[in-house]
Amino acid sequence: MSLRVNDLRVHYRTLKGEVKALDGVSFTMADGEILGLAGESGCGKTTLGKSLIRMDGRMRHAGGTVELDGRNLPVGDDRAMNAFRFHEVSLIPQYSMSAMNPTRRIGKMIGELLRSRGVTLDTAELHHRIDLVGLPREVLSRYPIELSGGMKQRMVMVISTLLDPSLLIADEITSALDVSTQKAVVKAMLGFRDNGFVKSMIFITHDLALTSNLADTVMIMYAGKLAEKAPADKVVKAPRHPYTQLLINSLPEIGVRYDQRKLAGIPGSPPSLLNPPKGCRFRDRCPIAGGECAEEPPVAEIEPDHFVACWKA
Repeated sequence: MSLRVNDLRVHYRTLKGEVKALDGVSFTMADGEILGLAGESGCGKTTLGKSLIRMDGRMRHAGGTVELDGRNLPVGDDRAMNAFRFHEVSLIPQYSMSAMNPTRRIGKMIGELLRSRGVTLDTAELHHRIDLVGLPREVLSRYPIELSGGMKQRMVMVISTLLDPSLLIADEITSALDVSTQKAVVKAMLGFRDNGFVKSMIFITHDLALTSNLADTVMIMYAGKLAEKAPADKVVKAPRHPYTQLLINSLPEIGVRYDQRKLAGIPGSPPSLLNPPKGCRFRDRCPIAGGECAEEPPVAEIEPDHFVACWKA
């Protein structure tokens, strides 16, 4: 397995107490796999991505382990993680279009970054990767402000993968782009995987339609926990968790008229993670909840590679 996460728990420190943003998440990824990570805002998907590379000052590793290519990642130790960042695990951050230093020409900035990691710049390889994402090589002599949003996004993708990390985490990298640029970004990501620049990818997004086209596997999170994980076509066509079903049914379909049936969102709101409820966290919003839902459901494999945390799945 490329990645093995076991009972990972990450809390945020606040004045009101600790927010249990991740509360016992376990899953595995294989070499070459692209995992789409989806769910409502606040479900923990961005926290999961950040916790695998660098926790900010508000985050606390409350428990659990992360193993990458057979080696334990010291996710709770910021200094110890320096040896793994960019070399083993890399991140394309949310709002990555503003991630580059605006006072440096892009080529000079890349050289400085690699030197800080003890690596010599391979100009030929850099040119090859710029060609792969459809950018002119002249971007290296420009400042970030001279690039369009889509060009910045693809340049950050190149920078994040220059050291051939085993795991690449892409956090909402298509959310601010138009449809044609989204297509170019997705094509570039697949090219990185297919050319062996990265082994595996976690693609964090709200866009389930885009996720199902890019990812091999989709994992749905709810209130800091795993709700469902399955091959992408299974999640879209035959979801088994009530939350996943409602999430997909709330999305419009191209070519379908809704004059007879209105689209409806999921009623209610996610629970507070300062003091999460006992049992299934989706229980208060679930249309089929029963007495057994007062107990927390385990994540069960109901068929090969299809995992669901629901008593009635």
